[in-house]
Amino acid sequence: MVIKVFVATIAGSTAIKKKQQEVVGFLEANRIDFEEKDIACNEDNRKWMRDNVPGEKKPQNGIPLPPQIFNEEQYCGDFDSFFNAKEGNEIFSFLGVAAPVGSKDSDKSLFIEDSKPLIEEHEDDVANSTEEPATKHDEKDEGEEKVEAEEQLTEEEEKEAVTEEKEEENELEES
Repeated sequence: MVIKVFVATIAGSTAIKKKQQEVVGFLEANRIDFEEKDIACNEDNRKWMRDNVPGEKKPQNGIPLPPQIFNEEQYCGDFDSFFNAKEGNEIFSFLGVAAPVGSKDSDKSLFIEDSKPLIEEHEDDVANSTEEPATKHDEKDEGEEKVEAEEQLTEEEEKEAVTEEKEEENELEES
């Protein structure tokens, strides 16, 4: 399964650029395999993306803007859906990929029908382990700090982004 992220390498809107960067940066930081599909320089990619975004997910003008995310042929969602899944710690479910052990998405699958955690099966393994427990660090990773900084837009920047996004939609409608 390959995650496909449809982006526009030549985007006039800084809002779209930031959204694309956030999706790609998150996937890279979490080592999730994906392919970037450029819709600005490849008409086939643009047509495929537009044809495969479900009708109810398309904006009123009918032209979906990047980034759009797919798992192979299966539509996952747009940036807003991605952001909500990320904030809700459900990103692996959103992408339709297996969550790494220990993530909140994988914790949901650790329970079997009688509600006993599967982790109990391995308690002896942990008790007999000779490995030292991992130390907890309070310091943030540089990548996390960068993502947090990008997420903190001022109201003025958001207004500018909305204006630019509307201009981008108008440009796409004209082309």
